[in-house]
Amino acid sequence: MAKKSLPLRSEGAARFRLRRHHLLDDTAADPVTICRDVCGVQAQVASAAYLQLWVRNHALTRGEIEHALWSARTLVKTSLMRQTLHLIPSDELPLYISALRVCRVEDALRVMARFGITREEGESLTPVIVEALADGPRGRSQIAAAIRPKASKRVRAWMDHVWSHVRLAVAEGLICYGSGENKETNFIRVDHWLPKLKMKLMPAAEAQSVLLQKYLRAYGPATLGDFAHWSGIPMRELKLLDPMCDGKIIEMDEDEKRLIVREDAATVSAKSPARTKSKQTIRLLPSFDVFLLGHREKDHLIPEKHYKRVYHNQWWISPVVLRDGEAAGVWSYKVRKNKLEVSVESFGGYPKIERKQIEREAESLGRYFECELMLSF
Repeated sequence: MAKKSLPLRSEGAARFRLRRHHLLDDTAADPVTICRDVCGVQAQVASAAYLQLWVRNHALTRGEIEHALWSARTLVKTSLMRQTLHLIPSDELPLYISALRVCRVEDALRVMARFGITREEGESLTPVIVEALADGPRGRSQIAAAIRPKASKRVRAWMDHVWSHVRLAVAEGLICYGSGENKETNFIRVDHWLPKLKMKLMPAAEAQSVLLQKYLRAYGPATLGDFAHWSGIPMRELKLLDPMCDGKIIEMDEDEKRLIVREDAATVSAKSPARTKSKQTIRLLPSFDVFLLGHREKDHLIPEKHYKRVYHNQWWISPVVLRDGEAAGVWSYKVRKNKLEVSVESFGGYPKIERKQIEREAESLGRYFECELMLSF
């Protein structure tokens, strides 16, 4: 990576990220564009994934999102970064699988090795799973039933202790999620679910280089350690990337080694226009919003004294009131019959004009749920 020292303005960096995350947009980006630009939407909780798309385009409906995911299949749901579920554009699946495959396969095999399962024995399960899905999608329990008669005692013991025995096949990009929500999770072969997709994998280092550049376009400036934390790719793999980037990435500052795509450096470094309270950007980010997941350290997002009000154990992340790229409070919601109850808390008080902006955000959320809004501060 070529080195060049450029001034870093935190306001410029925050506005850069906000714009790339469609949190400053007045335009109505579609779900695929949003997922492409933010490097996937975290989808461990389906309702939170849909709200991540809504907060970036208030005109979106749940029906439009589900159409892209389950009917048009322009979005695909699968396990990716940090072994967590994400929604990504279907045509980018080969890129993500290529970049993440090595480390995710190794992670799965390490777990299996604790049960005495050899690499060869573990890898032999994948064709069995693919064959079990030859006639169409199946749930975890059905796949397990197909595996057991062909598995060794060690493999059966491992299956009794893990929640997902399909992890290797998912990591290889051979199967993905293939059913709507509110049903038993079904897995389906990628070549059946996305028959027009050319699932040609890239060399890992090349794919990681491309993914790093995509990540920096959404989350930069950021360190290589931030990218490792976000992606789940070990640093030992990422240290091999320097020659692959071919000068497309530069350092914003030499001390902290924060990186940016060269063509974005001037935008990040430019002085931001003066901001008045009426021009502040207020957004109600849902649980697990990807804007809050892009960096190892979170001091640019939230004061240390409020950290545990947002980031909890087991990777649970609270919904956040985002003010100009920083957490100004937390919020929660409940849907009861035809009423949407939204409760907003502050880290330091909301001036009247900010309350008005929060009210407008909450009113839009009410329209999304097609419910009467009941808002409390």
